[in-house]
Amino acid sequence: MRGPRSQDYAPLPLSEKEPLSHRSRRDQRSKGLGIWVLRALGACVVLYGASNLLNVSTNKSCDSVNEGYRCSPKTSHFWGQYSLWYSVPSDINVAPPKGCEVTFANVLSRHGGRDPTLGKTLAYHILIADIQNTSTSYPKEFRFLKDYDYTLGADELTDAGRQEMVNSGAHFYRRYQKLIDDNVPFVRAGGQHRVVESAEKWLAGVAQSLKEEPRKIDVVIPEGPNWNNTLSHDICPAFEGGPHHGLGDRAQHVWADKFVPPIQQRINSALGTNLSATSIVYLMDMCPFDTLAHPSAKMSDFCRIFTEKEWREYDYFQTLGKFYGYGVGNPLGPTQGVGYVNELLARLTNKPVDDNTNTNRTLDSDPKTFPLDRKVYADFSHDNDISGVLAALGLYNRTKPLSNTTIEDTKKTHGYSAAWSVPFAARLYVEKLQCKHEKEESVRVIVNDRVHPLDFCGGDKHGRCTLSKFVDSQSFARSGGLWDQCYE
Repeated sequence: MRGPRSQDYAPLPLSEKEPLSHRSRRDQRSKGLGIWVLRALGACVVLYGASNLLNVSTNKSCDSVNEGYRCSPKTSHFWGQYSLWYSVPSDINVAPPKGCEVTFANVLSRHGGRDPTLGKTLAYHILIADIQNTSTSYPKEFRFLKDYDYTLGADELTDAGRQEMVNSGAHFYRRYQKLIDDNVPFVRAGGQHRVVESAEKWLAGVAQSLKEEPRKIDVVIPEGPNWNNTLSHDICPAFEGGPHHGLGDRAQHVWADKFVPPIQQRINSALGTNLSATSIVYLMDMCPFDTLAHPSAKMSDFCRIFTEKEWREYDYFQTLGKFYGYGVGNPLGPTQGVGYVNELLARLTNKPVDDNTNTNRTLDSDPKTFPLDRKVYADFSHDNDISGVLAALGLYNRTKPLSNTTIEDTKKTHGYSAAWSVPFAARLYVEKLQCKHEKEESVRVIVNDRVHPLDFCGGDKHGRCTLSKFVDSQSFARSGGLWDQCYE
């Protein structure tokens, strides 16, 4: 669904009371598509004639500007790309080093939390109907399912997702306040409605921090195979339908064959149902999506059905999908991010874009639609596209091919997971710093508050590379990033 929908919507405040945690001290719903769609979904539904269970928090202010989603982290931080944004642990202090001033900031952001896609919302609706029509019992933790009313919409931001993006704008302002006070952000968004709305809510978060009216998005780039757009992968035929297409799905299938059967047996035994392995994964999906459906992202009862161990297995399932589908595990995954990296290099060096991949030359050659003299930039996109950009930058070059039979934690993967890289409202910050007694500016890369060490360009203990070494390190993007293979 790409069109906007009308709705009553209350302003999103920034005045939530945040408990002072260790990180704070250190660093200082919409109902979807409306009732008519719910009725339409209902018409499509085909009606058919324990382990250590978790205590889920009901804290009314689970989401916060500085730390993101904090409630029940042993559950909520393991939802893969369906996780709500949270501040990822960093071995390097995320604050700028002493004596350094940030002179440039660029953010690439995923849209905020949303309802399921149209195909998935139909599948989830059918699943709930199937359970309610075939279950023979509802033990304690499953009791809510008996009368659960499926009201999720499709494709659009939820109120909790909108709040995520307002918080994201405020988070960006808090980090780069001095820069933003003197420099207006230049903002681009991919054309899908939830991406555009996410950019608008981010701008609202910045504006509330500045105590002024929100500014407009500068450029909205249509998405689809007919448009060159670095914020939406669609024009590499070999990636979209070639031999590497489906690598992520195949890796997930192998892992699902290992981790799902014990859960499947437990759930079916409890409910008296005959749910398939796919249905079990869908039932787990309902936890983050039903959480996002609550205006304040209250943890859903679906989350209580599964254990901490099972959530880690689910998180790894989603990680495999992103790694092999869109990241360094796919031979053409990094290629999809090359155009954006070359745009980033142009901004960092104040030089015209040099690229022959998926950049839009008409837009990028016009200073009105791609200025090079700004100090603050913000772009809004999707998780799959950001996965390609992270891969093209080389941030996970040290991550070896992930096992599809054994969980590998973020220590083994050198910081890679779907939840750590592309949750809802994910944010990639690239900043330039001018430090005392240093002639050349330096670059740092921060993904969801985790400073990347930048080993590939000689990063120091603060995660800094000199600008020239960072640019030199991007030889993959600068040489075309295997784009010619898109048409083989």
